[in-house]
Amino acid sequence: MNQLSGVDFLIFDLGNVIIDIDYEFSMNELRKLLPAKKHPLVQQFFPSKFHKDYEKGLITSSQFRDAVRELYQENWTDAQIDYVWNSLLRELPQERLDLVARLREEFGTGVLSNTNEIHILKMNEILQEKAGIPSMHVFCDHVFLSHEMGLAKPDEAIYKAVIEQIGIPASKVLFFDDLPANLEGAKRVGLKTFHIHHPKALIEFFSDVQ
Repeated sequence: MNQLSGVDFLIFDLGNVIIDIDYEFSMNELRKLLPAKKHPLVQQFFPSKFHKDYEKGLITSSQFRDAVRELYQENWTDAQIDYVWNSLLRELPQERLDLVARLREEFGTGVLSNTNEIHILKMNEILQEKAGIPSMHVFCDHVFLSHEMGLAKPDEAIYKAVIEQIGIPASKVLFFDDLPANLEGAKRVGLKTFHIHHPKALIEFFSDVQ
């Protein structure tokens, strides 16, 4: 694989870049737990303030689960909530894992994700089952998770913190994300970016530059 011109470090989002995610699937699982009269509340789950707070590590997993119970007025177990919450994590294609492993031979690699403790624990389980990788920290050189940093994309502060930690100029970093707003935030601090707009986009990008 030939070196990308002027790029020393690659940063990948998780959702829909490394692992497929499906919000609608998760919402359908939530509907299965709720009486029909509460189905309109399903749409409030992902845009909720407690979801955003949880992604920034402002509340604990226990507080997040309690907020879910409060929103729906249901006495669900932790396991029920975690199942619904994690059900949006879908396929983890082996070809993406293999690609990142190959890229680590020539580039520094990192993950930058708006995420949370429950999802990362599940992600680590999936990595272990799929590829014998025990944690995200073994998967790549650096792991930047919003809930650990107290920051979230697309705020410029999170990208600046990443650049400071890896110690590489922003202009030599290429960032892959599926959300245009997150790419715009990265561009504002000088990162190169690429939009992952379909499931094969990451694989095709590196096929094109080989």
